[in-house]
Amino acid sequence: MRPKDLALIALFAALTAALGLTPLIPLPMLGVTFALQTLGMLLAGGVLGARRAAWSMLLLILLVAIGLPVLTGGQGGLGKLVGPTAGFIWSWPLGALLVGWLIEKWWATLSFTKALIATGLGSVALYILGQTWLAICLHIPVRTAIWSWVIYLPGDILKSILAAVVIVTVKRAYPLITARPAKTTRLSKTSR
Repeated sequence: MRPKDLALIALFAALTAALGLTPLIPLPMLGVTFALQTLGMLLAGGVLGARRAAWSMLLLILLVAIGLPVLTGGQGGLGKLVGPTAGFIWSWPLGALLVGWLIEKWWATLSFTKALIATGLGSVALYILGQTWLAICLHIPVRTAIWSWVIYLPGDILKSILAAVVIVTVKRAYPLITARPAKTTRLSKTSR
């Protein structure tokens, strides 16, 4: 990897860690809170592209593993990587990869709507692994755990909208992603 790529990977791992320092935000109408840390994952995917974004989230997981307090509420350590919420943490590289892949795929025609679809799908992807692991750890039916994500939907929609706005703005001002080359098919010559 080039030094610029390494710097961007470290920058977005640090941004995601910094978002973990923000307090939990209550959603009064639902009685739940949400954190801004997944916003960092969405931004990494949309600004850096698939590969670098996934590496930035893996770097963040490494920082958690060595015990640095980089998760929401100043938490860290191996226990966070095997506890009930570990599935969400482990899904960050996959979510970032998905968002980045979609943004790269749609780069030439990227609009706010496409960026919102990418970030929305990235948010939903976290719940597949996160809620499944939560169900396993808490010994509750997977079906029950999977549907419990609905209470966090308003916060995730807000984060997806904010990320989409930032992604489109960065694309215009200082794009760090290049368009994926179109796949071409080679026609073989037939002899007559």
